[in-house]
Amino acid sequence: MRAFAVTALAASLMASPISAQAQALRTDQTEFRGLFKELVETNTTLSSGSCTLAAERMAARLKAAGLSDDQLTLYSTSDHPREGGLVAVWPGTSRTLRPILLIAHVDVVEAKREDWTRDPFTLFEEDGFFYARGTADDKAMAAVWVDTLIRFAKSGYHPRRTVKLALSCGEETNGAFNGIEWLAANRRELIDAEFALNEGGGGDSDGHDKVLSQQVQIGEKTFANFELEARNPGGHSSIPVRENAIYDLSRALVKIQDHEFPLEMTDVTRAYFAKAGAARHDALGDAMVALAANPQDKAAEAAVNADRGLHSNLRTTCVATTVTAGHARNALPQRATANVNCRIFPGHSIESIRDELAQVIADPSIGIAVLPPRRPSPPAPPLDPKVIAPMEKLVTRYFPGAPLIPAMSNGYTDATFLGAVGIPTYGVPGMWGSPDGDGVHGLNERISAKSLYTGRDFLFDLVKELAGK
Repeated sequence: MRAFAVTALAASLMASPISAQAQALRTDQTEFRGLFKELVETNTTLSSGSCTLAAERMAARLKAAGLSDDQLTLYSTSDHPREGGLVAVWPGTSRTLRPILLIAHVDVVEAKREDWTRDPFTLFEEDGFFYARGTADDKAMAAVWVDTLIRFAKSGYHPRRTVKLALSCGEETNGAFNGIEWLAANRRELIDAEFALNEGGGGDSDGHDKVLSQQVQIGEKTFANFELEARNPGGHSSIPVRENAIYDLSRALVKIQDHEFPLEMTDVTRAYFAKAGAARHDALGDAMVALAANPQDKAAEAAVNADRGLHSNLRTTCVATTVTAGHARNALPQRATANVNCRIFPGHSIESIRDELAQVIADPSIGIAVLPPRRPSPPAPPLDPKVIAPMEKLVTRYFPGAPLIPAMSNGYTDATFLGAVGIPTYGVPGMWGSPDGDGVHGLNERISAKSLYTGRDFLFDLVKELAGK
């Protein structure tokens, strides 16, 4: 959360949603801002919003720009009528080159008005930032992709490759209806492509719009939840016994807490540690470079492990997230359960991690169940020069001196569903964030206006590069 002085806070409460003091924009940027505003101000939370409405509004804009009805497919299911999405297709000129696919989720994390400084579903522009839920995750990218096809249609530009766009719901809520998962399973032909561009990449900045580096996401961990369960006969609390479900479960969780999964590297993570480390120019950067050169360097590993993000990027991690136990305050517990959330390093199955947890706990009385939904574990996409080289060229043009660094995500995105059906998916560079995370998934989410507008131009050029050659 960004700190405000009292005077600044007072001014923000009186500000209009779109500040009159915003910098002068080109005509095309003004049109784009209107699109972005409409998308952001369409509530798409699972509890009270509608991704279907957002998709319909974006389809209307694409149709007004010149796309025909047969190039626009709105989809939803009877069980999830408000969680629909959109697929748009802009035809290319080549009959042999396969399409590229642009994806973005339009659903957002829940946001309560009473917790936020401003209405989370009204777009405010202040101090060089756009504030609202979804501004950074992921409606900026969704708006850019829609705007890209609008610009193609208005100018009559047809690249060699067909360009497809899929806007979807369900990425932010584990277990909800997921549009990309549904498309991959039910309408594969709509989204068939040689590769896809997605969220997950982007730039690191100093918080004042100086871009220090850009990343392209190549691969991600597998998400899995395990339920640990201890059961006992229970009884009256006035006559306790050693067999206690809470104590049994607690001992199992402490063993998981103390377990360190081994260090691992892929070609992508090795390249990340080498390039990102070299760009730091500090002791941690030196340790990252040393570890990339020699993963057996224990001193370098210890130094890198002090950073929790880097520590997690080197291994599978499992952590207890929720606990439920007992049925009455005056009774011995009959049942105790805990959720253990694991982010699994590529190359390991969910079952193999379950088996490792069982070995770590070493107590056959503790049940370990894999909870739904089960995410696929696709291989990481290749470091494909035809995809990466245009990104490097544009990063050099737009951000001189900033390296493009391949990176594996500790989290997961909708790329997991595309990779599982053979569509390699890359998280693109272009826009950038601040060191404090810009309130993504938290309070007062924001994106730098310069990041949004520059990222829009960068991604437009990137799509033309990748689709036009």
